[in-house]
Amino acid sequence: MNYSSPEIRTVDVIRYLTPLREGGSLPAIVEADDQFLYVLKFRGAGQGIKVLIAELIVGEIARVIGFKIPEIVFATLDEAFGRTEPDEEIQDLLRASEGLNLALHYLSGAITFDPVVNTPSARLASQIVWLDSLVMNVDRTARNTNMLMWKKELWLIDHGAALYFHHSWSNWQEQAKRPFPQIKDHVLLPLATDLESIDQEMKAILSPQVLQAILAAIPDAWLTGVESPFETAEEHRQAYASFLETRLSHSEIFVKGAQDARKTLI
Repeated sequence: MNYSSPEIRTVDVIRYLTPLREGGSLPAIVEADDQFLYVLKFRGAGQGIKVLIAELIVGEIARVIGFKIPEIVFATLDEAFGRTEPDEEIQDLLRASEGLNLALHYLSGAITFDPVVNTPSARLASQIVWLDSLVMNVDRTARNTNMLMWKKELWLIDHGAALYFHHSWSNWQEQAKRPFPQIKDHVLLPLATDLESIDQEMKAILSPQVLQAILAAIPDAWLTGVESPFETAEEHRQAYASFLETRLSHSEIFVKGAQDARKTLI
């Protein structure tokens, strides 16, 4: 399919509104210079820029597949933000996050997905389980679904915990060919009855050209520096491409893993 690199807008954060105290990352609702509200993910939080990279890669993969994803933008944080914040923990976070961060459009009025109230189709459940198996997303459980209902549609959010192999890049070539055992905890796994047919459809969409276009959107500055085990941004980018392409070419492994995990639930 023809697909160009996603056009990620850049906004300037003009007002810090409120922290969202979830886990250790302390995302926050902020206002930007385009007058929209965003959920800001900080480069200075927890596991740093790699969380932003995972959010960008997986969010745009999900979007090209056809899921509802809040708009992803680059968000610039000025050094002045850390001066007036009274909370010392937040002040430190703001100062550590000066420069380019990542943010998602705030879906005002959205409610958390409740598997008891909301029952997606087997097809949609299978698509989400397949995606999360592909990108090794550990964070779509009943405790924390990372899905929202907005305007009667299901939206996927928060993919920073995916692609966890990149925190060390240890044996990543081998990890690309492994099943994803944490899928057993996926909130939608009991409904995912169409994994084999979905597998073929998704692989037809996610061509190497599509993946390369998505990866091209990662800022070079996020792919270099002390956190990177690679000499250049392009080498780093191509490692992500190799991981994803290998995982797709061996998708029967993680599909079978999800099917086997589902059998233990029903």
